[in-house]
Amino acid sequence: MKKIYVTWLLLLISTMLFAQVQSPEQFLGYKIGSRYTPHFNVVNYCKYLGTAAPNMVKVEQYGTTNEGRPLLLVFVASPENAQRLDAIRLNNLRLAGATRDKAASDENAPAIVWLSYNVHGNETSSSEAAMLTLFELVNPANSKTKEYLKNTVVVVDPCMNPDGRDRYVNWFNSVVGKNANPVNFTREHSEPWPGGRPNHYYFDLNRDWAWQTQVESQQRMARYNQWLPQVHVDFHEQGVNEPYYFAPAAEPFHEVITPWQRDFQVMIGRSNAKYFDQNGWLFFTKERFDLFYPSYGDTYPIYKGAIGMTYEQGGHSRGGAAVINEDGDTLTLYDRLIHHFTTGMSTIETSASNASRLVKEFKKYYDKARTAPPGEFKAWLIKADGGDRLKRLTQLLDKNNIEYSYLSSGSANGLNYFTNKNESVKITPGDVVINAGQTNANLLKVLFERTSKLSDSATYDITAWSMPYAYGLTTYGLNATLGGGSAEPPVPLKTTVAPGSTITAYAIKWTGLGSVRFLAELIKRKVKVRYAEQPFVTGGEQFEKGTLIVTKTSNTNVQAPLESIIQEVSKTTGEAYYPVASGYVDRGYDFGSDKVRIIRAPRVTLLAGDGISSLGMGEVWHYFDHVINYPLNVVWIKDFGKDVLKETDVLIMPDGNYRSFDKNMHDALKDWVSNGGRIVAIEGGVGTLARNEWGIKLKESDDKKDDKKEDKKDDYTLLRKYENRERDYLPSFIPGAIYKVDLDNSHPLAFGYDSTYYTLKQDDNIYDFFKEGMGWNVGVIKKSSQISGFVGSKLKDRLKDGLLFGVQNQGDGTIVYFTDNPVFRSFWENGKLLFANAVFMVGQ
Repeated sequence: MKKIYVTWLLLLISTMLFAQVQSPEQFLGYKIGSRYTPHFNVVNYCKYLGTAAPNMVKVEQYGTTNEGRPLLLVFVASPENAQRLDAIRLNNLRLAGATRDKAASDENAPAIVWLSYNVHGNETSSSEAAMLTLFELVNPANSKTKEYLKNTVVVVDPCMNPDGRDRYVNWFNSVVGKNANPVNFTREHSEPWPGGRPNHYYFDLNRDWAWQTQVESQQRMARYNQWLPQVHVDFHEQGVNEPYYFAPAAEPFHEVITPWQRDFQVMIGRSNAKYFDQNGWLFFTKERFDLFYPSYGDTYPIYKGAIGMTYEQGGHSRGGAAVINEDGDTLTLYDRLIHHFTTGMSTIETSASNASRLVKEFKKYYDKARTAPPGEFKAWLIKADGGDRLKRLTQLLDKNNIEYSYLSSGSANGLNYFTNKNESVKITPGDVVINAGQTNANLLKVLFERTSKLSDSATYDITAWSMPYAYGLTTYGLNATLGGGSAEPPVPLKTTVAPGSTITAYAIKWTGLGSVRFLAELIKRKVKVRYAEQPFVTGGEQFEKGTLIVTKTSNTNVQAPLESIIQEVSKTTGEAYYPVASGYVDRGYDFGSDKVRIIRAPRVTLLAGDGISSLGMGEVWHYFDHVINYPLNVVWIKDFGKDVLKETDVLIMPDGNYRSFDKNMHDALKDWVSNGGRIVAIEGGVGTLARNEWGIKLKESDDKKDDKKEDKKDDYTLLRKYENRERDYLPSFIPGAIYKVDLDNSHPLAFGYDSTYYTLKQDDNIYDFFKEGMGWNVGVIKKSSQISGFVGSKLKDRLKDGLLFGVQNQGDGTIVYFTDNPVFRSFWENGKLLFANAVFMVGQ
């Protein structure tokens, strides 16, 4: 009797607490939407709900940002389902065939709806909407949401980018007055560089779902792939003069997207439209936001079996707390968040009404993936590269739960991605096979497709990303699966030295990022390192150009025994080293030759600030901090001058316009280079130097040549139709296509590569070849170099016979030109060694 009494008492206390759950306004002390909520209070409110409604809400910290802010998931379910959340999760994975156990799945399960907010930090209304959505799901007075939760489990990520959000919110709260000023040219509508959109390293997290280069993405995706929801919504904001966008999406839809995924987007759109029409709110659908690029917050979930959608509210950073738009209407923060709240609730409602169909179609999606995978190939064979590119690719596959195995012997026939020919290939130990018939067959097909099939060429992002080209790995598409593989890679052979042998040096092959990290660590430990300009053979081992050589000579003053340093760095980086008994080599140049050059530890400066792309700068910053772990001096461009140059050996000019660089600055830079300095210019940085007579020249387009002809006839192509104005730019459009580049791998800029490289081209910038004695044409595009992706008809003939990567000597210094970004989004893995060569090898 006493036990029954205690149970009823606990239930009564729980009910009383639940009945008193506070709204965001009650908890925060201000009307939601009247001001911006700092991230810590968004977190506090979520945690509060977990305490106030423990029978319905579970709060989980899934990670931490670069700046130490918590990343949260909030799970909301009916009291019955909340008690068995993990069982629901496991059943959902069984529906997808993503578990190793053989337990049967139950299709009579709730649909999982995952709502993601504030991936772009200055699109701030969505985190405010997240709090209101969470409240209404548990609000005792809201009977509708209790009906929704009978058939759904709702997962809310209230802020995917806390560092970016607080960068914006803290700035805005510091400049807004007593009352928000809606006049759009006032300072509260113009946030400073770099803006709150990206994360700490200025990466766009909405382009990082598949690549997972950033810590936020890595932690979030690990949890996402443990749930695999049926519905996912990514909440965004667009310009202040836009109304609201929701599904259905615009073309192009990727070909692997199923009819059901298309149909449900239409259902969602009609439901959202019903509520917007009731309130007289404007919206648009089927425009601008396509479903193609695989690393978005809408497309990645689609390729993982969900209904993935983006919702876009007008506002963005220029929205402030209130802004007058071009229609003369005042758009407030409350307007923005209530629109997001409405579509979020509508999505949950529609999902609840169709939960049974969602679950069944989800299972069907994965059943078909395993038994009838899409695409032209049954499997892919990827050759071991002798470096770490394949290791980096398998790490990406692991992050996305794509299955693969290692092979040791045999042969196969397949289409070589690089030659575009069917070939017979011998399998060697360490080669990897990926069979198409697996749970993630659709994502696999998308990531490895040779050419992108576009139903519409007007796309929102890049149109090519194929992994064999992004990693530079020889790959064969096979018409049959391959078995007999192992889950573990072969154990690498260890190089040993015969007992009693004298060691005079250590050699480290220059094959990938492991080699770069090895070099970076040695430099930080004050170890002097050389590199071989030409191949050599010693002790029966072949060493290619770029091989690092650490001699005992010149390193007698290091604090620890050289051998112990080499061993420790090898263990840390995972890179092998080779003890060498003599500086006399069997073939090639001896270690005392001038063909073996010392690497002088470079002091590297990276420019940041107004006029510079925050994304381009952030990619370089992240590269030094997290990819190679080498010291970097980041300098505001407004503080840049001769004093900084005195402390700089390598100056990196990321993409930007550099309008603040006047003639005096260019003259100072030229003097510095002539005295031994080195510039590494990327994209817009190259354009800046080209416009200021540094010696590199933009290749003139055929159109401009035609314009110079005096007898040019009337051009009727100028007679355009107004209704086609949004598509008239397409012939001159290149959103991101893969091109083959011919490399001069005898030059230090291309050490570690064979004679070809694949670049991701996002503009039509191509430069004239250097004439003899003017510079080195290290990477060039020749005729018929397009591999994959959309290229406008007017650009196809232009993008040929020109320079993409070059090196120019000027006095005692050098300038390295990258007209395409070799570290783009940190996912273009094959360019990372190229960039290291520019920093450490060139000009030594």
